[in-house]
Amino acid sequence: MNASRLMDPGKGRDFAGGLVLALGYLLLGIVPTALFATGYVGGFLLWVCTRGREFGFVAVRGPYWLTMALFVAHKVEESQTDFFPALSQLTGHPVPQEITPAGALLYALAGAWLLVPVLMPRRMPFGSFLAWSFFCAMGITELAHFVFPLFMAGPYAYFPGMATVALLAPSAWWGLFRMVRPVPGSSSGETGKAT
Repeated sequence: MNASRLMDPGKGRDFAGGLVLALGYLLLGIVPTALFATGYVGGFLLWVCTRGREFGFVAVRGPYWLTMALFVAHKVEESQTDFFPALSQLTGHPVPQEITPAGALLYALAGAWLLVPVLMPRRMPFGSFLAWSFFCAMGITELAHFVFPLFMAGPYAYFPGMATVALLAPSAWWGLFRMVRPVPGSSSGETGKAT
């Protein structure tokens, strides 16, 4: 089997998205899985709508690295403020007690977003899909942190992870904007088609 078949956007996208959703449901329940789906489905729809438009990593380099750095800060905030126990209390689904093989695989699949700067310059369509899903997940899905307090008893208050989302989401919107309207000159050189 040659490498181009492995990077077939349909096969890679469908497999990765389906596996993330299945593992998310198994580990965290229906609510987080529905949230994960917004990033992957939204990313897929945007990817399909822009097929054939030329852009590459140069177009999103700034927003990508800023969003990735803020995502790491967001994961630290979630860890330090007990996001998963708070989500468990909200959804009624128990928090996984330890890192399981399924949990490790779920994190590894999220780590696929690190392939964006490797795949996009090589004109691999899966790289464009990953970029769309990354920016959608960070810019849309993560906004759920502002919705969760509406379902809790008492007045609207901080929900674990909320502080960093205030910066994370706008940086992802910047990435989405740059993918929709690339900067002049970003479709040459190392960049590729989003086909």
